[in-house]
Amino acid sequence: MSIKNYIPNFITLLNLFCGSIAVIFAVHNNFVATAIFVFLGIFFDFFDGLLARKLNVQSPLGVQLDSLADMVTSGLVPGIVMFKLIATSINAPEIVTQNEWNTNFSFNELNIAPLALIGLFITLASAYRLAKFNIDDDQQTYFKGLPTPANALLVLSLPLIIEFQNSSFATDLILNQWFLIAFTLVSCYLLNAKIKLFALKFKDYSLANNTMRYTLVILTAVLLVVFHFMAIPLIIALYILLSVFENRTAKTI
Repeated sequence: MSIKNYIPNFITLLNLFCGSIAVIFAVHNNFVATAIFVFLGIFFDFFDGLLARKLNVQSPLGVQLDSLADMVTSGLVPGIVMFKLIATSINAPEIVTQNEWNTNFSFNELNIAPLALIGLFITLASAYRLAKFNIDDDQQTYFKGLPTPANALLVLSLPLIIEFQNSSFATDLILNQWFLIAFTLVSCYLLNAKIKLFALKFKDYSLANNTMRYTLVILTAVLLVVFHFMAIPLIIALYILLSVFENRTAKTI
């Protein structure tokens, strides 16, 4: 086996590495650094499959490794971030109060807000979505439900909007516990919804075969320039709407 067979898997492991670092930052409430490493992980996630196809070294191992890496970067991380956001919205204390290794552990010192645990439903829904993806041979040219990287970007956009958009209305809305719970439930639904979404894989670069893809790319650039991080939820909504429109158009032809 030549060295080129290992290159895509190495890129996948970089995704997992970035996701693991993102977990550490998320646990310590540094959501900007969390987002940076999630973005890097998703970047590597995009290129591992591309390299595997270009080098013609696709393998069952690569498929499984890719999902395991995504489970951390795009499954565990957004779940932790949502848990933290909900905890913040209800002024919940930190989970554990002890700080020293040699301190005897006591369950009485645990301070977990049960409501905040709803945020981890995103992690559960992501795991279920990835498991279904691994055994579904149909999802080669399209997705069933929102891909986990897109959902991770959607969740990570919330703390970034708070940090950089300087909008009191947006901040108050995002830090409303009922908004966050509703957001979590919608996120879980979208991950596993029976909605056919087109993949951003270009088999060719013709306009006729990629109208929706080019439309999404162009509008994404415009929305990011105009709305910055607030554009991310709009882009995800646009992606879903364009996919639904393409599906209905295909049925009428």
